[in-house]
Amino acid sequence: MTRDVRILNTGSLLELQRRLRAAGGENIRSSMQRRIRRAAEPLKTDLQSTMRGLDIRSEGRRGRPGGRSPTTRPLRATIADSIRISVRTGSSPGATVWIDKGRLPPDLKNMPKVINSGRIRHPVFGNRRRWATQWAQPPWWDSTVRQHTPRMEREVARVLDDVRRRLE
Repeated sequence: MTRDVRILNTGSLLELQRRLRAAGGENIRSSMQRRIRRAAEPLKTDLQSTMRGLDIRSEGRRGRPGGRSPTTRPLRATIADSIRISVRTGSSPGATVWIDKGRLPPDLKNMPKVINSGRIRHPVFGNRRRWATQWAQPPWWDSTVRQHTPRMEREVARVLDDVRRRLE
């Protein structure tokens, strides 16, 4: 994906991590990780449902009507299932919502980025002499992330404040 979503305030998180290590607060650290993951979970769920329900339209057919797809895998569900969350507490603490390209088939590695642009151009049933253009409502990733960012930032700030209070 062109952009990962990162929930972080590096200075505050790094300072908090140092204090957690000094206090030996493993329970506090795991609670913080769990709450940060919980803050990012609605974004992941919404990105997945947005992808599954994304309307992709074609230009219209010319000539003979098409046939069945040569693949059995559903495009939208495959991409939706590859959306992941990772939470880190090491030297670069925070949370990232991203598309795991390792979970996508080789021919779909760039498809999330292509769909986010709104224009999908591909060979017709694998025939590289005939191409089709399809349109998706852009930008599915960016607009969904924009809607969730203020809520996630507030939630992470609340988590950091709670952890600071417990350490004092």
